[in-house]
Amino acid sequence: MFSRDTHASATYAAQHCPPATHNMRPTMQPTWYSLQTPSLAAFEDLLDTHRAAPRPPLASALLQGVPVYDLGTHAFDARSPADQQALMAEWHHVLADGAGVLVLRGAWADRGLVNEVTAAFHALIDREKAQRAAQGLADAGDHFAKAGANDRVWNAAQKLCLAEPALFARYYANPALAAICRAWLGPGYQVTSQLNCVNPGGAAQMPHRDYHLGFMSAEQAIAWPAAVHRLSPHLTLQGAVAHGDMPVESGPTLLLPHSHKYGPGYLLAGRPEFDARFAQRHVQLPLHSGDGLFFNPALVHAAGSNRSADIRRMANLLQISSAFGRAMESVDRVAMALALYPALQAETAAGRLDTAQAHAAIAACAEGYAFPTNLDLDPPLGGLAPQSQQALMRQALAEGWEVERFSAALRGREGLRRA
Repeated sequence: MFSRDTHASATYAAQHCPPATHNMRPTMQPTWYSLQTPSLAAFEDLLDTHRAAPRPPLASALLQGVPVYDLGTHAFDARSPADQQALMAEWHHVLADGAGVLVLRGAWADRGLVNEVTAAFHALIDREKAQRAAQGLADAGDHFAKAGANDRVWNAAQKLCLAEPALFARYYANPALAAICRAWLGPGYQVTSQLNCVNPGGAAQMPHRDYHLGFMSAEQAIAWPAAVHRLSPHLTLQGAVAHGDMPVESGPTLLLPHSHKYGPGYLLAGRPEFDARFAQRHVQLPLHSGDGLFFNPALVHAAGSNRSADIRRMANLLQISSAFGRAMESVDRVAMALALYPALQAETAAGRLDTAQAHAAIAACAEGYAFPTNLDLDPPLGGLAPQSQQALMRQALAEGWEVERFSAALRGREGLRRA
């Protein structure tokens, strides 16, 4: 079974996911883009070329050009290691050279767990609203939307971990999440999350690309060489976990498959002619509670308008960064690790989490990369790099360290990293 599926996936990648010509550097391509570079005709030609792209062989369905992988009926961690590797390879091809977006249907299959986390998220929203009101502060700002239109919680990962560490452990102990992060970014990735709840009447965002260059104006983006425009999408993976069913009228994300392949695409945001094409050509998929939507950050997209009468459309927006990049949010990963460690001990001791699940939760919490550090105090003895937070946490959990020992070791290592 695996060899046939692997061959089919490899054949699909070779035939239908060639490296995007708009992202390759021809001999005479300028080193920098200019504000005059984007071409509506070239952009539309690219979309037309890929309009009829076939379904990737391991996908369960192809809906409006978006591959859907049904994990609810065949959990990722129930597959053989070889099948897992084949699926991860196909996910990478889809994100890099295919549609640029995919859905993991039922990635969080435990609806009860999703509901618990949803309740915890609503509690965070209510608490922060009350705090802002008590301090006379305005509504929290938002990306690409009017402040106050949505309920937004920044750094939701750290806030959930500190408030409900056992719940954080079970929620992020998700091998499918860890797998798609590794498929796009490799190991040592950094998970951040921002909670977004779009209430009835909430307007759509303007179409955009995401972090890094997507958070710059066109005038700022042209200062970066074209090679950086091609590199930037490989430093981040964008995701959204549906916390509640999202019919189309509630405004799930508007997507433009294959738009990530257009090289000067970071210069498109705010141009009326491109916004008009996005309005005409975008697709929109309904999602179910527990589904995960993941996409290349260079894909042009926007949150949709919530036209429903009573659906508070809540998504946990995951922004996962490469170990080699800079995350958008500052996260206190020492505080998170100290809060999570005793919860992981309890969950694994009770048999509610296995080793792979515990490691997935650790990956969503602790720092996975050993650098930057102070090499005078923290030399790479016995290897090429010092021990990372994640490696220390895995060691402590495997060896059954007491909380006090782990805390002392973690704080001691962090002290060595400071200049």
